[in-house]
Amino acid sequence: MEKPVRILHVLGRLDRGGAETMVMNLYRNIDRSKVQFDFIIHTKDKCDYHEDIVSLGGRIYSIPRYKGVNFFQYMRAWHRFLKAHPEYKIIHGHVRSTASIYLRIAKKYGLVTIAHSHSTSSGTGFAAILKNLLQYPIRYTADYLFACSKSAGVWLFGKRATKKEKFLILKNAIDTKKYIHDHNTRLEKRKELQIEGKFVIGHVGRFSTPKNHDLLIEIFKVVHDKNKNAILLMVGDGELRPIIENKVNDLGLTNSVIFMGVRSDIPEILQAMDVFLFPSLFEGLGIVAIEAQAAGLPCIVSESIPKEAYITDLIKSLPFSNSLDEWAEHILYYSNSHGRSNMQKEIDSSGYDINGTVHWIQNFYLGNYGEYEHRNRYRYNK
Repeated sequence: MEKPVRILHVLGRLDRGGAETMVMNLYRNIDRSKVQFDFIIHTKDKCDYHEDIVSLGGRIYSIPRYKGVNFFQYMRAWHRFLKAHPEYKIIHGHVRSTASIYLRIAKKYGLVTIAHSHSTSSGTGFAAILKNLLQYPIRYTADYLFACSKSAGVWLFGKRATKKEKFLILKNAIDTKKYIHDHNTRLEKRKELQIEGKFVIGHVGRFSTPKNHDLLIEIFKVVHDKNKNAILLMVGDGELRPIIENKVNDLGLTNSVIFMGVRSDIPEILQAMDVFLFPSLFEGLGIVAIEAQAAGLPCIVSESIPKEAYITDLIKSLPFSNSLDEWAEHILYYSNSHGRSNMQKEIDSSGYDINGTVHWIQNFYLGNYGEYEHRNRYRYNK
């Protein structure tokens, strides 16, 4: 094959979210002489991964964001794009709310279609109801149904669909070598962040409702009341950040909470932490919890984290019904120095190492390119 097969990925934005990071992990490690990734996003903004994608040879296109009232405009935009780009044979959709629209159109142009579930909830309110209605036909539209966990698959596609051959779990793999605990890296990063000698609780996640920052701050308040040496590192950005910043200020925690924004040095920041706190309302998987375990960090997570994320004995889940004092007690257990272990073997053996996943998805794409060309259905022997 002289030219690489170009896979069209559909995302809302290209920021450092869970789905986007998963795709980028695959993209950076795949054999790009054989498989290239291109992207359609629902914004004209220049996003976090824009420069990385261009440097890797990827192309980025934008399409109008779906608002309901622009239904026909949205459809026309997809028709125009696919007519103008017959080079695409495979479309991999990560935007679930409108997947039943764009995947149906893609099938009319002969593309092999993949729908990918990264969550277990659409949230609450009218918007969530509308999303759920739009999402229902996906299970019948897509050629393949991917999910980051069994629970994410059942939620979006239904239990019956997850028993079919076209349903596949694609693990959100990581490059475990980047996360291996290194004491010197820990000391250097703590010095850089001016947190030497502190009890460091950490969180990585977009400032949005699912991440449950309200509870996170309330838990930290109790921890800090009991241990004034505690600080909280919060990595990420999002629409709720100003609200959380105000809450931190109102609780008198301004000098003990560090808002770090979007960062590209997550592996090093994880080294600097003592405990990882992740009280999400819902998660498709919670890949950052796996990254934290890979770094040897104890993880205190909510009961909503799927069981697939429980790779080592470093992770402990707590129910939302627990009191703030109970959450704080589990966190403070680690305030007296605990050793960190190399968890690469455990992560690799669980199937979350990037090398095995990249090998499989590359063969999957190439096999389905053959399906498009020859109409021979590719089958993955699970």
